[in-house]
Amino acid sequence: MNHQVVVAGGGPVGLWLAAELRRCGITVAVIETRTERDTRSRALTVHPRTIETFASRGVQDPFVSEGIPLPGGHFGALDSRLDFRRLPTPFPYTLLLPQQRTEALLEQQALELGATVLRGHEVTGLSEETDSVRVHIQAPDGPFTMEAAYLVGCDGVRSTVRGAAGIDFPGTPSTVLGWLGDVVLDEPPAPGHGYFGPNGSLMAVPVPGGLHRLVGITPRDITSTWPGDLTLEELRENVIAMTGTDFGIRDPVWLSRFGNATRLAAQYRNGRVFLAGDAAHQHFPAGGVGMNVGIQDAANLAWKLAATLNGWAPDTLLDTYHAERHPVGVNLTETSRAQVALMTAFTPEGLALRGLLGELITALPELNDRLAGQVSSLSVAYPPTAPDDRRPTGTRADDLALDDTSLFALLRADGYLLLDLTGSPDRPLHHLAGPGLRVHTSTPQLLPADWSGMLPPSSDPTATSPWRARRATTPPSSTTSPPSWPPPTNTERPGRHSHDHCVCRLVARSRHAETH
Repeated sequence: MNHQVVVAGGGPVGLWLAAELRRCGITVAVIETRTERDTRSRALTVHPRTIETFASRGVQDPFVSEGIPLPGGHFGALDSRLDFRRLPTPFPYTLLLPQQRTEALLEQQALELGATVLRGHEVTGLSEETDSVRVHIQAPDGPFTMEAAYLVGCDGVRSTVRGAAGIDFPGTPSTVLGWLGDVVLDEPPAPGHGYFGPNGSLMAVPVPGGLHRLVGITPRDITSTWPGDLTLEELRENVIAMTGTDFGIRDPVWLSRFGNATRLAAQYRNGRVFLAGDAAHQHFPAGGVGMNVGIQDAANLAWKLAATLNGWAPDTLLDTYHAERHPVGVNLTETSRAQVALMTAFTPEGLALRGLLGELITALPELNDRLAGQVSSLSVAYPPTAPDDRRPTGTRADDLALDDTSLFALLRADGYLLLDLTGSPDRPLHHLAGPGLRVHTSTPQLLPADWSGMLPPSSDPTATSPWRARRATTPPSSTTSPPSWPPPTNTERPGRHSHDHCVCRLVARSRHAETH
């Protein structure tokens, strides 16, 4: 076998997946068609949950230092911005960071961790064997085949892997065309400028290189007919029609159109083949969430592949990837469709609806928080192990402040964390520590309200906590653990808190932070 895992696609999703696998000791090759990184950045936004995911590996600093923090986001381009400062996270903001830089930082990590990245190579097909998958690759000097235990398609909406695996990609065709232009503006508008009215919508965002990105839709863009490539003259006409000026547009670096075709893979797994990112879900780029959801797909899948390959878990654990992430994809596509409806509401009735919703977001903090949590992915939760389970299992675990550290700082990719929140000086659980399982005893500075059941109801340090939390980033719904720590029985299934690594008896899987 050449590598244990082959990843098709060297964008942010594939590179984060590769880095996570290497952190767990899994050999991985990334196959990327492009010979060089694309200088045109489709994505500009890194959301709070993605920064938390990076923080759970201690690699967030380069992203935070390079990105421009913005205190909120938007839903459907409503005039009332979502206030992220209210979110319960160490990173209550989005980062304005071009995808090119995000990709470069992630590739550097993957390479330093020992991943193989093959540029100028293209996955052309696959053939699945009983205990492996053969990946057919076209290299600059000819075709060859690579054998792996698993193949992951992170190769975009036109995924070769998805097609070769026979996975359906149902959805709806494009009925709206957005456009963007990365241009020089001699007389740029104020930062955060936006326009929405009967003539269309426009956002202007400064991007590196002395450029501005202009993004918009006009009423005539509500069409399923392709009008041809965007031109500088059309862009200028659109901007003038909405604002009365062209801001001195010149020297375009990139002009593009994009549609609202919306599709979701019927399966995220088929045998030894998996899908993540745009290969699994296509949608209108509303709110800049696509790359972020893809990175979180990768975070959920990576530790499960590693646990299976390292012998910590049965193959059935891998089925929980679809069970947990496919509903997130459903929510992503439905939310995207809803935002498109708001972003094309140019009629008097539509403008009135937008105005009302904007007023409600401002007047009702709970509505702001609900939408901000959804856009930022902080509210993502996975199904509980039992339908009537009222515990916060499957929800995201906060970066719990402890005596001398925090939860995120304790998390690792290659093992479990048993978090004893009693703070007992006797450290009663430390005898359980061993390969693949670390034990940390501490006292939380402030226990979140929904964690109240995690502390034993008596002062007896051996008392059993009512429930446990498991791996902090994307918690599995199955019961798996390293060889040194036997899994619980069927009558003692761990709960999940959305980080994929926290188990509290307190037991946490050192991946990300989800309460299990």
